[in-house]
Amino acid sequence: MDAKNLTGITEFLLLGFSEDPELQPLIFVFFLSMYLITVLGNLLIILAISSDPRLHTPVYFFLSNLSFVDICFTSTTVPKMLVNIQTHSKVISYADCITQMYFFLVFVVMDICLLAVMAYDRFVAICHPLHYRVIMNPRVCGLLLLLCWIVSVLDSVVESLVVLWLSYCPDVEIPHFFCELNQLIHLACSDTFVSDVVMYAAALLLAGGAFTGIIYSYTKIVSSIRRISSAQGKYKAFSTCASHLSVVCLFYCTALSVYLSSAVTRNSQSSAIASVMYTVVTPMLNPFIYSLRNKDIKRALKNLIRKKITVGHDS
Repeated sequence: MDAKNLTGITEFLLLGFSEDPELQPLIFVFFLSMYLITVLGNLLIILAISSDPRLHTPVYFFLSNLSFVDICFTSTTVPKMLVNIQTHSKVISYADCITQMYFFLVFVVMDICLLAVMAYDRFVAICHPLHYRVIMNPRVCGLLLLLCWIVSVLDSVVESLVVLWLSYCPDVEIPHFFCELNQLIHLACSDTFVSDVVMYAAALLLAGGAFTGIIYSYTKIVSSIRRISSAQGKYKAFSTCASHLSVVCLFYCTALSVYLSSAVTRNSQSSAIASVMYTVVTPMLNPFIYSLRNKDIKRALKNLIRKKITVGHDS
């Protein structure tokens, strides 16, 4: 296929997971179920935190924002795939593809930034407990959240612009279930050197920088926990960050496996299947991880359900 500067391209084809018509209903039900569980689970976390004054603290403030971002994160990819399966169409317009990629980048970077901020929150809570309320005051929490949004939006704008500068040949087929940045860059007909540099530099600075911050925070946390004399005190300190550590491991391990597998196998379909882990499965599991391991969240959820049942009986 000869490279041409076709800036007037109007659409792409999202190949998804399988072209077998018999598998399409199963794929639809599978992803619809996961999407509904993700939205419902994260929405319950947000409602539980907002309805319980005892949970109006920095750690739960960031958790509720993480749940909101996870809903948006999944909503950028799964609904379009479900619509395509139902309409037996693989077409996505160029404008919709770029828009989907932009918002996907916004929310994946927000996830990365919030996980780093939550690690910092746990670091302050365990290593500087006497100064926790002073350091993590509402103004600082608001500024940290604002900084996360600014970084996410700026990164998405820059990475979207480098894709907009690329030209594509006719009938571009994306071997994925959504418009993923790496796929869009490597399917371009024009030179992608600048785009590759920007993409990998952003990944190194944002994901690598955030992960380094998380590792540093937990190194200090472990050092502080080791100095606690009582076993009960050590367990209580560790339990306050166990859920967050589980989510960090799940997100980074699944995301890393996607890019390592794609680099080793060069199999686009296996990469798309692996991508489901961090784009769909991880946001779905986050509410379960936080609710099952957190007594405060479980109490708030029980109170929320009890209120709803009471209101239902009264009406």
